[in-house]
Amino acid sequence: MKKYFSLVLFAHSIFAMPFALIGFFLGVTTTPNPFNWYLLALVILCMVFARNAAMAFNRYLDRNIDAKNPRTVTRDIPAGKISANEALTFVIVNCVLFVIATAFINTLCLYLSPIALFVVLFYSYTKRFTALCHLVLGLGLALAPIGAYIAVTGAFNIVPLFYSFAVLFWVSGFDIIYALQDESFDRAEKLHSIPAALGIKNALRLSVVLHIFSALCVIMPLFFAEFSWVYYIGIAFFCAMLIYQHLLVKPTDISKVDRAFATTNGYASVIFAICFLIDAYIRNK
Repeated sequence: MKKYFSLVLFAHSIFAMPFALIGFFLGVTTTPNPFNWYLLALVILCMVFARNAAMAFNRYLDRNIDAKNPRTVTRDIPAGKISANEALTFVIVNCVLFVIATAFINTLCLYLSPIALFVVLFYSYTKRFTALCHLVLGLGLALAPIGAYIAVTGAFNIVPLFYSFAVLFWVSGFDIIYALQDESFDRAEKLHSIPAALGIKNALRLSVVLHIFSALCVIMPLFFAEFSWVYYIGIAFFCAMLIYQHLLVKPTDISKVDRAFATTNGYASVIFAICFLIDAYIRNK
């Protein structure tokens, strides 16, 4: 199991999981649907299975590319820690488990599960033909809030969509920052990315624009639902983390990309979700 944990980098689940919890508890606190531990466990399992499948498939599909890139040559498949067939089997098993888990939630989730899997798996192909690959990654993670909301309610609503768009713009923006490390490699290998297409300076400018949209999306629910002062703290912290990562990474110095990518964004999602959950508790006790 240890080698599979390394393959899928469970720590990266911290980006979307808090927003899935936001979608779940939004459904519980703003509709007549009651809290259900069993349903919460199924939602978490769906998140884990989808994330496992997406990351393992990315490692499987990019194994030859990773072997050429000095930054990624130590990843599990190029390094021989796990075989390509083992990785592909892991992908298939997690896809099947994801669909089974959605079947235990509700019919709508089951019907939508192939679409969700297509989006999260399709991302791995996109760098081969479009610089918009970062947006596809963002879209895959953006399914978390609305998916969790549908798991609770069996219906769509505009408020969880704001959180999905927040994730879409947030993830796309920080993935552009992360891709700065491979700008030269991507160009040499004819791979597509925003940094390779626009250069470091313009890529960072686009990342700023995307993060402004993300900030607006976490503000927009204020116009559609009641929130306490705690939610405002969450917004302020989330926006502060967006600004901080852009202070860490500059066109002339990308040495702190890993810190901006993992640490800053991890704090942003977790603290924001905690503030949302505390706010929900205050409003519903």
